[in-house]
Amino acid sequence: MWRTQLPLRYLNDAMLYLKSLHIIFVVTWFAGLFYIVRLFVYAAEARTDPDQTKQKILLDQFFLMQRRLWYGITWPSAILTFIFGHWVLIELGWHTQMLTDGFSWLLIKYILVWLLLGYHLYCHKIFIQQQKGIFKHTGNQLRIWNEVATLLLVSIVFLVVVKSALSLIYGAFGLVLFAAILMLAIRVYRKVRG
Repeated sequence: MWRTQLPLRYLNDAMLYLKSLHIIFVVTWFAGLFYIVRLFVYAAEARTDPDQTKQKILLDQFFLMQRRLWYGITWPSAILTFIFGHWVLIELGWHTQMLTDGFSWLLIKYILVWLLLGYHLYCHKIFIQQQKGIFKHTGNQLRIWNEVATLLLVSIVFLVVVKSALSLIYGAFGLVLFAAILMLAIRVYRKVRG
């Protein structure tokens, strides 16, 4: 109803603001996801420190940083990403076109975003475990886990910019190559770090 009462220029401006807010919260969500896993790595490694006093100080600090990041930035950003993303989707009428040929890229993006939410929820599980002093993953396992968000970010951005499901085939090959390079870099890092 409100759309019919406003000039087209204002509707376009409103959509640009909605898209901008969506992108801002996507960026802060990814920042939170990248940093929380780094904090998981630091906590997992601090737990193995032989100096019990140092270990307690480090873990207390990492747990505090995790809570502030997770509840203050990452969760709110994820929720606002979904709110503004769905708002844009509905306002532009894309939700009705998602299954058409020209918009198949959007359906694939939507699936990738839901995979990202699954990644987020698994990070939440790790967060809860570490807050309770339960460490089921090593620092190296968590480093590899951190790269999953990178792969999702690269996939989503390329898909949104290129807007072609066909390019996803080329993108998938590129992602596999990118993942292989990341794994190689992690192995080299571990050997150099000693």
